[in-house]
Amino acid sequence: MKLIVKKGIVPAIILLLTSQAALAVDIERPEVKSFIDSMVEKHSYDRAKLESVLVQAESKESILEAIARPAERTLQWHEYRDIFITKERIAAGTAFWKEHDSELRRISDETGVSIEILIGIIGVETYYGRITGNYRVLDALSTLAFDYPPRAKFFLSELEQFMLLVREEDMQATEATGSYAGAMGRPQFMPSSYRAYAVDSTDDGKRDIWENWSDVIGSVANYFVRHGWQTNAQVVSTASLGDQWNGETPENTLQPSATVTSLSHQGVMFSTDLAGDQESQLLPLVGDDGEAPWVGVHNFFVITRYNRSVMYALAVHQLGQEIAAEVQRAES
Repeated sequence: MKLIVKKGIVPAIILLLTSQAALAVDIERPEVKSFIDSMVEKHSYDRAKLESVLVQAESKESILEAIARPAERTLQWHEYRDIFITKERIAAGTAFWKEHDSELRRISDETGVSIEILIGIIGVETYYGRITGNYRVLDALSTLAFDYPPRAKFFLSELEQFMLLVREEDMQATEATGSYAGAMGRPQFMPSSYRAYAVDSTDDGKRDIWENWSDVIGSVANYFVRHGWQTNAQVVSTASLGDQWNGETPENTLQPSATVTSLSHQGVMFSTDLAGDQESQLLPLVGDDGEAPWVGVHNFFVITRYNRSVMYALAVHQLGQEIAAEVQRAES
């Protein structure tokens, strides 16, 4: 539909559309002033510098719309899987593995985190650097901290971490880009994760998760190590509910509440070498042909620490496995 306006009204319409898409953050708002005061008091942050950054931030409606409809809330497992486990992404992951084979092997050997998981994470998060997000991190975090009440506390904390990161790493706050939620670079680290887990894998004095693949791979591996990844341990197993199944189908959860033995006693059939007292959890997912139960164990729930979603963790695992199989076929 063509928009027709009278002469002299165009500037007003442009202003209206612009104001609906993005609004400058008002540093005189009580919640913004409170944040500034807190940064100055807790971290001795330079007030003038902080104010000069925040006045450049914009609250964007598109960010609020995006966070209100994450895929995990609307898709079944087979639909979610079809987004990430594709021939194209497997091919891209295979090429990535071959290109960075030496660094992947070195970091995997040093940390005990499997290449399959490292490559699965990077593939799901950013399609091997192809999709890293075009939002300014400053805009994303400011929007969600000040204009998204359901999770304002979390994003206010991340905005705090981001401003500390800017000071520590001598970054330009207005230049860092990422997702609508403020996740940054190729591994999509939130600012708190960047500060806590990013590493300098090349010993050049920088922790560069935007351009330096060694730093990216090393940082992802460090994240898993710090969250208790168990080397060469099982991640997940397909399962079936036998005739003796007598339990209640649980909701998908990020905390295992059963053990290998207790699930077996309830009639859940799955394959594992883990001891009977090892934590495990039945995952009732839906595949193309109906129910597709899985059993997740310790390492599975370590993956959910990276992104708090059962479907995400399974997609990471399966993508890594598919790519590993493709690499092995190419080498044989």
